[in-house]
Amino acid sequence: MNAALAETVSVLLLLAVLACAVIRPWGWQEAVVAVPAAGVVVATGAISVEHAVAEMARLGPVIGFLAAVLVLAKLCDDEGLFHACGVWMARGAAGRPRHLLAQVFVAASLITAVLSLDATVVLLTPVVLATAARLGARPGPHVYACAHLSNTASLLLPVSNLTNLLAFTASGLSFTRFTALMALPWLVAIGVEYVLFLRFFARDLDAGADAPAVAEPREMPIFALVTVVCTLAGFVVASWLGINPAWAALAGAAVLACRALARGHTTPVAVVRSASVPFLAFVLALAVVVRAVVDNGLADALGHLVPDGTGLPALLGIAALAALLANLINNLPAVLVLLPLTAPAGPGAVLAVLIGVNIGPNLTYAGSLATLLWRRIVREHETGVGLGEFTRLGLLTVGATLPLAVVALWASLHVIGI
Repeated sequence: MNAALAETVSVLLLLAVLACAVIRPWGWQEAVVAVPAAGVVVATGAISVEHAVAEMARLGPVIGFLAAVLVLAKLCDDEGLFHACGVWMARGAAGRPRHLLAQVFVAASLITAVLSLDATVVLLTPVVLATAARLGARPGPHVYACAHLSNTASLLLPVSNLTNLLAFTASGLSFTRFTALMALPWLVAIGVEYVLFLRFFARDLDAGADAPAVAEPREMPIFALVTVVCTLAGFVVASWLGINPAWAALAGAAVLACRALARGHTTPVAVVRSASVPFLAFVLALAVVVRAVVDNGLADALGHLVPDGTGLPALLGIAALAALLANLINNLPAVLVLLPLTAPAGPGAVLAVLIGVNIGPNLTYAGSLATLLWRRIVREHETGVGLGEFTRLGLLTVGATLPLAVVALWASLHVIGI
C-alpha cells in the first residue's frame, strides 16, 4: 500500500473509531469498532506488525495501571467512600449552594487527582446530583463542576488520568518530580475555574436551596480511606525504587478486593468487570490506529506546527496546539500524536502538552472520553445540560485557565528545575 492510500485508510478508520466512541450506536462499546479498525490497519499494511506490537507493548504497563485504579475506585465506592463524601457535602453546605459548590470543588479535585477522573465522572457525579436534590439546590453549577474538574483537576499526579500516565512515561521524570512540577498549575487551574464558576452561575447560586436537609449519619469507611492513602505512598516509594507504580495500584486494589470477597460484598466476576476490559481493549486498539496515522504523514505535518524550545511562548503554543487537537480528535489520540514530537525538547514541552489535552477538553463534549461519559450519566439522571451553555462555560474557563496554568508550569520549571 502506498503512503497516500495508507494515510487515507488510517485517517478514515480513526474518524470511524472516534465517531463510534462519541455516538455509541445501538449502545455499542467503544471497542466494537476500534478493535476491528486496528486489525484492518495491520492487515492492509498501513502499519507494520512490528510497530503495532511495539505500540501495544509500550502501553502495556499503562493499561495495567489503569485497570488497577479502576478496580480500586469501584471497590472504594462499594465500601461507601463516595456516599460518605456526599453526606459530608450535604452537612457542610447547610442549604447554601455556594458552600456546596466549594465542597464539590474540593471533593472532585481530590478524587480526580487520587483515584483518576473516571472516579469523579462515574462515581461522584451521581452523588453530587443526589446531594443537590436533597438540598433543593439547582444542580447546574455542581454537576458542571464534576465535568470540568474531571479534566482540569487531573493535572496533579501521574495516576490522575490516562493522558498523565502516557506523559509521565515520555517525560522521564520521577513520580515526585512530576507531581512537584504540576502542583502549581493544578492549584492555579482549579482556583481560576472556581472563581469563574461563581461568576458564571451567580444566578443559580444566589437562588438558594429549599431546605438545609439534615443528612443521614454515615460512618466513614476508614479501611478504604487508609488503603487509598497507603496506595498513594506506594506510588512514591515505587518511583524512588525505580519500580512501575502499577504494582502499587495493583496492591491497593488487591487488598480491597480480598477484603470484599472474604466478606461476601463482591464477586470475582464483579471485580473483573470493574476493570472495564472493553475500554482497555479500546485504548490499545486506538493507539494502534493513531500510530498508523502518525507513521503515514501526520507526524511530519504536525512537526512543522510544534513550537521549538521550552520558553514561555513555546510552552503556550504547545499547550494551545494540544488543546485544539484534543477538541478535533479527542484528547487521547492527541496526546499519542504529540508526545513523540515534543519529548525530544524535554519534560517541559511534554507537560505543556498535558496541560493542553487535560484542560482543553472542557470546551467541547468530544474533547475527552470522560466528558462524553459525564454527559451520558447526567442525561440518565434527567438533568438538562445544553450544548450552548456547556460551550459558553468552556470558552470562559479554557480561555483563562489554559494560559495561566502554562505560566504556572513555566514558573515551576524555573524554580524547581527538571
